[in-house]
Order: sequence, then structure tokens, then C-alpha cells
Amino acid sequence: MQTALTRRRLIAGSFGLAAVASVPMPAWARGESLSHARQGFGEVSGERIALSVDSHHFAVGGRSGHAIAVNGTVPGPLVRLREGQKVRIDVTNNLAEDTSIHWHGLLLPFQFDGVPGVSFPGIKPGQTFTYEFPIRQSGTYWWHSHSGLQEQEGHYGPIIIESATPDPRYDRDFVVLLSEFTPVHPHEIARKLKVGEHYYNNQMQTATEGDMPLKDRLMWGAMRMNPRDISDVTGATYTFLINGHGPLDGLEYLFNPGERIRLRVINGSAMTFFNVRIPGVPMTVIAADGKDVEEFEVDEFQIGTAETYDVIVTPPAGSHALVAEAMDRSGMGVASITSHKGHRATPPPLREPVTLTMADMGMGSMEGGHGSHGGDGGHGGHAGMDHGADEATGAMDHASMDHSMRDTSKLPPDVKVGPGLDMVSPMPVDRMDFPGLGLDKVDHRVLRYTDLKAKRPNPHRMPTRQLEIHLTGNMERYMWSFDGKKFSAVTDDPIRFAFDERVRVKLVNDTMMAHPIHLHGHFFELVNGAGMMNQPLKHTVVVQPGGTATFDLTANEPGDWAFHCHLLYHMHAGMMQTVTVRPFPKAGEGA
Repeated sequence: MQTALTRRRLIAGSFGLAAVASVPMPAWARGESLSHARQGFGEVSGERIALSVDSHHFAVGGRSGHAIAVNGTVPGPLVRLREGQKVRIDVTNNLAEDTSIHWHGLLLPFQFDGVPGVSFPGIKPGQTFTYEFPIRQSGTYWWHSHSGLQEQEGHYGPIIIESATPDPRYDRDFVVLLSEFTPVHPHEIARKLKVGEHYYNNQMQTATEGDMPLKDRLMWGAMRMNPRDISDVTGATYTFLINGHGPLDGLEYLFNPGERIRLRVINGSAMTFFNVRIPGVPMTVIAADGKDVEEFEVDEFQIGTAETYDVIVTPPAGSHALVAEAMDRSGMGVASITSHKGHRATPPPLREPVTLTMADMGMGSMEGGHGSHGGDGGHGGHAGMDHGADEATGAMDHASMDHSMRDTSKLPPDVKVGPGLDMVSPMPVDRMDFPGLGLDKVDHRVLRYTDLKAKRPNPHRMPTRQLEIHLTGNMERYMWSFDGKKFSAVTDDPIRFAFDERVRVKLVNDTMMAHPIHLHGHFFELVNGAGMMNQPLKHTVVVQPGGTATFDLTANEPGDWAFHCHLLYHMHAGMMQTVTVRPFPKAGEGA
């Protein structure tokens, strides 16, 4: 069923079911919905909102298992708020375990941020906790559990905060909430990753597959690294969802020809980066992480876990495939943007799997590129691959390469060297201009962080301090951390900021995986070359493999805040820290 809406009312899409396909299909495409709980989501709004967290059963495309539903749906309901209002949200826990809700990207008092052990004790079984805070912003956000691994089980949903000033640029408004479902219990997934980090990777290269030279294959083998190590959990167990619907559910976004459509794209997944495109239809990016940016037209963009992007499209009459392809290309979420009810667009086939390169080892400068717009974006090609090679034979000195990848002598003294750190990026470079794994070689326009510019100027303040944080891990042992220290080991040693301090933070990724790093309670400014007053505001930044990302932070939200990788199993395995902003301002001196 599809409801006709104006741009002031937002829609999640139709909830009709598709006919069961009679032909064999890959696991990722088995999207027929047979849910025991309602799929998709309703909407709640107003000054007082009630949310109920319950155990449910969920099924999609032959995959069936336990889920956590909020108000009876997976995903949970759209929470619609308005800028300037106050809200009280009563969350009742009907589970047999503690739960919580974190309001991702919202500015609020830290005691209502919803992180057990950091900002509040959590919600016990049978109890109701009331969140109460003013709405100080507008835009596209989302909510999710911060207890255990419940987010993987369906405990998440979208937030839309309507601006006090109407936006005339669009006629129709849709939520595009990207996520995934697996029937495997999340603790079992965590166990399998711990005992075999490639358990869900079905795209490992064979000895002869692809065009990688033999010397490169020997190099990767000598360093005990996998060039197809793109995603930890894949379409081998995941069905990729849009608004809770699998690829065959026939999810529709109906429009009238000539309408301008705002798509609010939210990556509410546990572990998946998505490449989003509507083949043949350009997209104009207007907001990132809920904050307005200067309009920029692209054909595709990568969205990291926990990021949001708002785009405007004006599709011609007909049906157009909205595709959210997993970064490792093991599957996709699919919907139709159509002017003909009941007519499905045909999605493109999955593209070839992505293969890592020297730049992803933190050797970008050896490839003759730093992730620039030119050429292959500093990601492809192998210029400089023979650095350290024997001049007579051109053979790679594997022992020297392996040593350089584990040389800890240049690490800051506060980085803990131990079993949790098995790789050090020898020559990390700023990769703000890199569009994301797999998008550096496409022949159409893709979004890069360097394309983002704040629509409204930021206050001009120079940083008074610099802080460098290393993203560290041991993939074989599935250990993840900041500065070599797991969260459980550093709870009494938080990252400390003085209230209203201006700090430049540099994140150095010493691993070969992309990490979406999220800071609670604040927006920071990406140092992306836009000029200090036009640096885009974000709450989550993707730090590319073997690269760096830098942001300026004004620590003006007092309290204790979580700071972590938003890949759920990385956070669970230790890549998390507490940020403390002290002292609290005196009355009348700050928010």
C-alpha cells in the first residue's frame, strides 16, 4: 500500500510482498518477506512518545531468526520531531536483558545519550526509562540500542527533525534506511569472527584469479594478509534491507513525473558500507549527517555505517532502481522509484569484488598518489610497488616489507604495543579525497569528503592543541582498539577535553579496514581543504585503510561521551573510548 504524501509528510515506502521467485538465486538476493512481526515502520511524534522494546521473530527470503522489535516493527518506528520543541520519550524494556536507546547525532544532555556504563546505567528488564531533552537542530538522524549487540537484531530506527524554516527545494520526502538481517545470533557471529576472521568471506582470491602479479601475491602471503579483506560479515549470512525489506519485496517509492524528491539515506547497518546509486538519475547532495552542505551533484556515493546523506533527485517518468550495493559486492538492497504503481525497476548486476592495494597498507605514497581526483585516486595501480626490491631481479623483499608493516618505532609513546597491534601503516597519508573502496575506478561522478562544504559559515577558531589517535587491531585475533588499548582496559583513562577547548584531532588508521568513527554528543569539522569557515560538520567520519583523517572539535558539550568505531563487532571487540569534557560550565556560561 502506498500513501500519497506532500513534501511535509515523509514516507517509508510500500509494504507489499513479492511473489516467491521460482529460479535459484544467490543468498544475498533471497529477499521475500515472511515476517512474524510487521515489516517496515510506523511513525511516532509529539511532545510525549512511548516506545516498547520486545523480543520478536523475523524472516526474510528463507532466513528466519530472533529479532528485537520496537513498537512491533523491525526496524522500529520513525521518530518525527521538530526543531525547537521539547520531547519526553518513555522506553519500556520487555526483554529478558538490559537495553538502551542512543539518539545518534542528537545534541542533548549527556545523561540522556543512552550509553550504558558511560552516561547512564541502562534500562533493566521490566523497567521504563524516560529520556527528556530539547530539540536543538534539524535534519536526518537515527536511533539504536547501545546495549550488547542488540543493534544487529533489529533494535534501530530513523529520526527526522523538521526544520523551523520550510525547505522549498523538494516536493516529496522519503526515508531510505539501509540495514541487514541475519538469522545467526550476534554473539555467535562474534565467536566465529574471533576463531576465524574470514569465516564469512566467500570472495578470497585463488592462486590464479584476477590480474595481480605473482610477486604481489607472494608479498600478501608473506605478510599473512588478505587483499579481499573488505568486510568482516557479508552477504554469506546477511540479507541487505531497505526500510526492513529484502531485495525481492518490491519496495516502491511512488512519485509524479516532474517532482523533486528528497531521499534521506541512513546507514543503520551493523557492519556494512553501502555504495548508493540510481543508474541514469543524478543525485544532488544537500546534507551530510543532518547538516546542510553546498549542493553537489554525483552519480554514486559510499555511505559508511552510521552516516546519513540527504540527496534530491528529479527522476523522469518510469521506474528506476535504487541500489545500495554492499562495499564488498556480496549483495545489495534494492527498491524502485517509480511513477507506475506496481512496476519494478530492474537492478544492475553486482560488480566485480574489490581488491586492496598498497595504499590500503598505508603505503599510498609508494603508488605515486595521495588519493587525489586525478587518475585512479591513489588507490589503484602499482607505481612504486618495487620500493625495496632487488634491482637486478625486481623481486620484492618480503621480509623487509613484513618488517616495515610491523615497525612500531615511529608510533607515539602512548600507543600500547602488544598482541592487539599487528600492523603499523608505514607511510599513512590523508585520504579525504578517496571516494571509498571500489569507487576509485568507476567512470561516473562519485562523492568524496573533499566535495563537502558547510552551507553556513562556521565560527573562525584556531585549534589550541593537537591530538593524534591511532586505530589499531589484530585481524587474525579479531582484536580492535584505539592506540593499542581495548575499551575494557582504559575505562579509567578517558580522552580529556577542557570545556570549550578547540582541538585538532588526527586519526591514523594502522589497519587495512575502513573504520567509521563516531563521537557522541558533538559535531566536528572535517579538515578537508574547504577552508576553516566552510569545513563540513559531521558526527561520523570514515577513516580509510592505511590513511588518516583530521577534524577540528570544539568541545562545548559537557559530560562523558562515547567515542568508537561504528562497526558493531569492532566496537564490541574493543575499539571504543570515553571522551570526558570538563569542567561543567557555570550557570549562564554555556549550553
